[in-house]
Amino acid sequence: MSSEVLVPRHNFDSRSVAQAGDPFPPTDAEATFKEGFYPSSGLATAGYRSAKYSPEEWHINNFSTLHQAVTDRNNAERICHDSKTLYKETEAGTLHTQAEGTRHLGERLQHIHFWKSELQRHIEKLVAETDLLLQQKRRLLKSLDATEIPFAIATDNLTCRERRLGPDLVKDRVEEELLKEVELISSIQALLKRTLSQAVNQIKCNRDAKQTLELDWSDKYQAYSLDDQCGRYNNMSTDTQYHPNSDNLQDQLCNRDEWVSFTQDNLSVAQREEQASVELRLLVERVLQETAEDLRVQCSNVDQAFSQRCLQLTEAKTQLQLHLTQILDQIGAQERNIVSLQQALYDKEAPLRVAQSRLHQRSHRPHMELCRDTPQFSLVGEVGQISQTMSSLQQQLSAARSSLSHLEESRMVLEKDIGCKTHSLLIDRDKCMSHRTRYPTFIALSGY
Repeated sequence: MSSEVLVPRHNFDSRSVAQAGDPFPPTDAEATFKEGFYPSSGLATAGYRSAKYSPEEWHINNFSTLHQAVTDRNNAERICHDSKTLYKETEAGTLHTQAEGTRHLGERLQHIHFWKSELQRHIEKLVAETDLLLQQKRRLLKSLDATEIPFAIATDNLTCRERRLGPDLVKDRVEEELLKEVELISSIQALLKRTLSQAVNQIKCNRDAKQTLELDWSDKYQAYSLDDQCGRYNNMSTDTQYHPNSDNLQDQLCNRDEWVSFTQDNLSVAQREEQASVELRLLVERVLQETAEDLRVQCSNVDQAFSQRCLQLTEAKTQLQLHLTQILDQIGAQERNIVSLQQALYDKEAPLRVAQSRLHQRSHRPHMELCRDTPQFSLVGEVGQISQTMSSLQQQLSAARSSLSHLEESRMVLEKDIGCKTHSLLIDRDKCMSHRTRYPTFIALSGY
């Protein structure tokens, strides 16, 4: 075997060795080896060098080993120096980065706390507004229920007044005011129902906005707890552990502007609902106040109309009763007059019989004795006078009887009209006005 196979060739650069300050400069044999000249490489000595090295080869091998050791030592020293420098730099950088992370977590906690406080404040305002609106809703329900009583009273008054008799069944001011009252109550009930529907919808919107804020608040509360726990972590914490791939940003994460905008949008919606709730409460208060006032004013108008009508009926009844009394007195006088006339006629019958009997008897005088003498003229005049008197009395008696008949008719008309007035007073004063005493008060109509 040749020496090229037995002797290993170490690749090294003499310039790098010289630059590194190698303490072992190359010898002549090493230089000869570097130049590629092998003195014992002849074919004649090949059989005597099968397992041996030459001194030059030994020196070269020894140099290579020492050079490698020096190189490894220098590399180790350099690595140790670089490691110390890198350790100090990374230690400072790690501490700075960790401090920055802790500071950012603190700032984040302040931001979360601020928005969480804002959310909590608006949640409490929504709860308060919803409670106030629920009170207004209950007032609307009570007011709507209270309007059923005036409606029943007004319709009952109209029904009762339909039972008036005869000429009293008129469309007077009372009926007009009652119809106005029924129409007013119907319109007020429709208004209260619409307002109640608005209140129900607003309460739903308030609760939806409150639920949205509560969800956002809950997320921020959980995020605050997690970031607070993260801020408490330090290098001495025992509950930390490795989480590979935790530094990868998740796809569903939003940026800070989107995070702030999300909460601001929720707060804007809540503020709009709060303002709408305040305006609706003021509207409900105004509606309840005005409707109660309108109902009480109309109730006063109806009561005034009833009072005037009852006064008119009372005066009319008094006048009728007065005339009835006079008619009754006149009927009595006329009846007495008729009796007197009948007696006068009866009293004239005897004188008429006497006078006629005398004339009849004297008509039987014989011959020349049957003359028209003074007694004859007197008796004829007496019979004529009595007949004329009885005719006058008979005419007067007929006139008296006719007058009595007319008086009786007037009496019946007056009595019937007095009965109608009494019946109308019974309906208006004893039934309708008595029923209207149960009209709800202003406080009840306001929903309290």
